[in-house]
Parts: sequence; C-alpha cells; structure tokens
Amino acid sequence: MSLYHETAAILTAAGPTATHGGSLKSRIFKDKSLKSPPAQVYALALETSKWSAILKEVVEASDLLKHERKLTPALSLLLTHDLLLSKSGIALPATHGLRVSIERHKARLNSEFVRARIRRRCATLDALRTQVEIEARGGCPVHPRWIRVNTLKSTVEEQLATTFKGWEVVESVAEVIKAADAFDSQQGQGKRGKKVIHIDGHIPNLIAACPGVADFTKTEAYKAGKIILQDKASCFPAYLLDPRPERDGDVMDTCAAPGNKTTHLAAIVASRVEDGKAVVFDGSTSKKGKKGGGKGTTTTTIFAFEKDPHRAKTLQKMVKTAGSDSFTVVNAGKDFLKVNPLDAKYRTVGALLLDPSCSGSGIVGRDDAPTLHLPSAPSSSSTPSSVPSTKANPKGKQNNNKRKSPPTSSSTEAKEPPTKVLIDDDGVAIPISSQADLEARIASLASFQLTLLQHAMSFPAAKRITYSTCSIHAGENEHVVLRALASDVAKRRGWRVLKREEQVEGMRRWDVRGEQGAMDLEGVTEGEGVKEKMDEKEKEEVRDAVIRAYYRDDGMGVMGFFVAGFVRDGTVDDPIYTNGTGTGAAQPEDDEEEKEDPEGPFVRDEQGRIVRDVNGIPTLKSTGKKAVDLKELQGEDESSVEYRVEGQEEGAGKEEPYQRDEEGQIVRDEEGLPVLKEGRRWKVVKGGKGQKEEEVSGEGESESKEESSEEDDGEWGGFND
Repeated sequence: MSLYHETAAILTAAGPTATHGGSLKSRIFKDKSLKSPPAQVYALALETSKWSAILKEVVEASDLLKHERKLTPALSLLLTHDLLLSKSGIALPATHGLRVSIERHKARLNSEFVRARIRRRCATLDALRTQVEIEARGGCPVHPRWIRVNTLKSTVEEQLATTFKGWEVVESVAEVIKAADAFDSQQGQGKRGKKVIHIDGHIPNLIAACPGVADFTKTEAYKAGKIILQDKASCFPAYLLDPRPERDGDVMDTCAAPGNKTTHLAAIVASRVEDGKAVVFDGSTSKKGKKGGGKGTTTTTIFAFEKDPHRAKTLQKMVKTAGSDSFTVVNAGKDFLKVNPLDAKYRTVGALLLDPSCSGSGIVGRDDAPTLHLPSAPSSSSTPSSVPSTKANPKGKQNNNKRKSPPTSSSTEAKEPPTKVLIDDDGVAIPISSQADLEARIASLASFQLTLLQHAMSFPAAKRITYSTCSIHAGENEHVVLRALASDVAKRRGWRVLKREEQVEGMRRWDVRGEQGAMDLEGVTEGEGVKEKMDEKEKEEVRDAVIRAYYRDDGMGVMGFFVAGFVRDGTVDDPIYTNGTGTGAAQPEDDEEEKEDPEGPFVRDEQGRIVRDVNGIPTLKSTGKKAVDLKELQGEDESSVEYRVEGQEEGAGKEEPYQRDEEGQIVRDEEGLPVLKEGRRWKVVKGGKGQKEEEVSGEGESESKEESSEEDDGEWGGFND
C-alpha cells in the first residue's frame, strides 16, 4: 500500500465518528502495520487536514472526482496537496497511475487554487499560509518551540554557535511569539517567521525558538541528544525538585516515559557533583567521596519506572541518547505502586518526581488534527462529462431525478452533535457526553494520583517530592495536594508543602500560583478522612506554594500545567522508619554497644518476613549490607564456594540436613536461619589453592560462635522453604 493509500485510510478513520485510539499522532506512530515512515504519514495527514477546506473547493471546482472515478475524496485531497504545495511534488514514480490521474488536470487545479486564494484576499501564497495556520489553530495562541540544552552532552554556548548560528537573540518570549507571524522574504517560499530565539530566565539551559522556521528533529544536535524538545512547563518538576546528591541520595522518576523529565533530572544531578562523579552520602559516615572511594559513598542512581512496556522502550532509547544510561536504571514494565518502599535497593532514595496520568487538559496541540473537509463524491448515476446526457429521457421531458448531494458535515452535526472526547496525556481518548462524565473522570484520576503521592511519601529516606500534572482542573491539582497534606502518612512522617521562599530561584520568580477558589475543600473531602480544616493563613501558604501555568495568550508561551513540592526535615517520623530499616540515619560507632533488636538482625518487610535477594541472602539492619558477600568468599581468583554439612552419617545418601515441622516447612530460629538436625553443622569450603575451610555454626553452637573472630560473624540464611 502506498503512502497515499495508508494516509487516506488513517484520515477517513479519524473523522467525526472516531472517538477511540487517541490523537492523530499517537494513532500513526503506534500503528505497526504501516509500511511508509510514520513521520512522513503524519506530516502529510496533518498538512492536508490544515489545507482541506481550500483543497475541497479546488477539487470540486475542477470536477476532478467526476473525471477520475478511481480516486476517493481522501486520495484526491492528499494528491492535490502534494501537487500544489509540496516542494518535491507527488511522491510517486512519474508513470504511477495515481500521479498520472492528478497531473493531467494540473492546469485546471492550479487555476482553481489561485481563484481560492484571491477569494480569501491573499495577495501571496505566504499570506494564504498564514491564514491557514491561524485557522488550523482554531484561535489558539502561537507558542514558541521550547528546546532544552542537554548539559550532559552540550552547553548553551555550543548550541548558539552551531544549531542556532545566525539566529537573533531577543529579550523576551513575547518577541519570539510576535515573530512567528512575521515574514522574511530572504527565508524563501514557504518559510514562516524569523530566526529569533530567547534564552529563558526561569529554567536554566532552556531556549524559546520561533516556531515553523526550522525542523529541529532533523538537526545533528537533536539526533546526538544534545538538545531535547521539551515544553517549558514540563521542565518545572525536575527543576523544582532540585536533586542534590549530597543531600538527597538516589532519585526516582515514578511515571517516567517518554523520558523528558528523567533526562532533565539526570542533567541536574550531574551538574551538582564534583569532578563529574555523582556521589551521595549513605548515612554511615560524614565524609563525601567518589566512586570507588572511601567507606559510605556510592554513585547516584536514578530509578525510572514505566509500567507500559511499549512506552518503556521509548524511555530506554531516550535515556541512552541523552547519555544518562550509565546512572539511570529503567524499570521497564514495572508499576511504581507495586514497589516496596522498604526494599533495600531503595534505602537511599531521597527525592521522587511524580508526574502521573492525568486528563491532559492543559496540553497544547493535543487535538492535533484540524477538521478534515472532504470533497463531495459524484453519484454513481452521473457521467464523467460535465454536459448533461439526454439519452436517459428520449421523449425530451425534464429529468427530475437529480443527483442527491451527500449531507455536509454541518448538516450531520446538526442532527447528531458529536460526543466530546477527552484525550489524556497518554493519548487515550475518553468519550465525555456530559459534565457529570467529566467530573467522574476527574475524580477517578484524582483518586489514583493521591494513592501514588501517598505511596511516594512512605519511602524511608524520602525528603523531597514533586507532584505535577498537565491538567487545568483543580480536582487533579490543588485538591490532591490538600488531601495529601491531610493524609495519615503525611502527618506521621512530617510532610509539608515546599514554600515559595524555599523554592529554587527560577520558580520563586514564577508569579502564576494556585487558584484561590480551589483552596476550599468543603464538600469535596466529605467522607475521605479529612477531618481537620486549614485556617486561612495555611490555605494561602499552600496556594502561594503551588505553581500553575496556563495555555493562553499571555506572552508566556507555555502549556497548561501544575506542580507542587513536598518536603520533610526528618525530625518527625513513624517508628517503622526510624527502627533501622534503611532510612540513612547514622549508625552507632563500632565501639558503642548496640541495643538488642527483638526482631533479629535482618531487614524485614511489612508482613514481618525477612527481605532476601535473588540468592536468598538477607540484609543486615546494622550495615545495610548482605549478611554474606559471595564475591568476598569467592576470592579474587573467582573460585567457587561450596557449603557442606558435617556430622552426616555415611551411607545416609542425600538426606536433607535441616529440620521440618508437621506441615513440611523448614524450621527456622528466631533470626530466620534454618535449624539443622542434631549433630550436624554447616561448613563453608572456599575453593582455590591455599584457601582454608571455615565453620559456620549450626544448632547448639550459635552462642559459642558469637564471641569468636570477625570471620564468623556473617550468618547466611539463603534457604527457601
């Protein structure tokens, strides 16, 4: 199937009756059956839709469909668009049937196109292009193309000298927006706007460029990951979180795809470290160090979660392209809500970024396909000739069986008003037939968002969180923040909102704050466990702390967005997080006597079970390390390790050495270790020349071995029932 047939099929399936499948762009790029490049299909479909009102007039006035019966209305629009407006013309061989069927009417099509331009009082093609762009936006304001310079691979100075060489730097975003509708004859036919950019004053390393002047996706800088196309408001969460390795430890992006915010976090983390090494303090010493350095230092890790496997692939690709794959762990297909906060691997996660699924009501260009105007198809009874036939009425009587024109889109809409479609930020289309449907959808999303936020608040070492949406609805924004602050986990752990005066400089200077009317939860929180009411001073503090952005003609050039920061200082916490479960609290010195823990020396989960790794080895509370280091046992020559039971009678065969209860379960002692049968003990046999055997105490010998050398202190519990 050719490019034109595939694009026609997508456009006709994306008409007024198509309410599922997401935006035009998401439908095209998710369609794995396409043989043509998705980017080419999308560009053709989008541009043809923009011009379809004019092209419809041209096709109908030229009687193209009457003369070329093999053409469908959609195909006629696509082919006419490329004939009249594409620099490269129709993307088919010169002898191809579709191309021939259009080009033999080239003179008539060109003539009708000029008439259509004159009817719109446009003196030039550029003037007509501007009119078409304005109509396609539907009255929406022009926004700049926001470009974040990836400081992992480049600098603003380098990009100004390469990608933006020859561009004029202006003092405000408003000047960039104004330039978008200006013309420069030196730019050549079809080039809109001026080459102007603005270096943003709120977000570091962010550039606003005049839209429509250049395709940045085709630049070497974009392909190499040196620049990333990211809306300014989308940069707020990572910048507000401000992860600092020495203060926050590891970082987590909970809903990470496609990866803009993840790679932004990586760039910020890397900018905060010395000598290019991201180092963190794990609580066991007050000294910082580099990778491979002294005790108590590790490299910063960014844990990125994405439960959708398809989107996770996009995330992995972006992380690699941006150059942050060396310290970013992508958890593909894993749901953040199913992550155990007490898992040892997340014991030093101090900063979390939450950007969950939302209604997407603030996204610019979400309804990215303008209305498609299809030309009327000729009836089956009409002839290709424009001259009426008299053979069907030999008596010369007037033929009243006139062709019935198909109903226009306007008449159809009058009879059946189209259902409004809410397309969320994942590109999923949800039919909304009433205000009640919208409110129910918002309530459902808000419930999920609150659950996610409360889960993030339960991570032991967490001290900073940002919560963001690309929604304009208070139900997903201020109301979620207020409910989270009033939740049990927030009170138990001392979470509060990040005040405006505590925010990074660029965010402090952003003046658009929370909505005044959204700060009253009266009637909203009934039955949700929110009993205490905030006084007016507290409400104003929260309102001034949260950040909003709106998609409107205000000269800021951003999409609708919301972000709030949460912090805690650690002075208030629940006992479960201060009882040696890996919060990063300083451990007592080696010469100080530690108090006996009634639950034993190993880390346990919420059900009281010992947390073990894939090898069955438990983690010690006192050090946060594994009870047995297999690499250390194996030695530098990587020789094997063998565990042998002593005291087993000869001829006993392979009889298991440990005791089982009446239900067949292995009997374990109070520390979770298996109990050996009477007269037996474990021995660790280290392989390799010159290495000796070491005994591991079994039943009846634990007390005598506790006071022995340090070599016998590590007990291994790697046995599964």
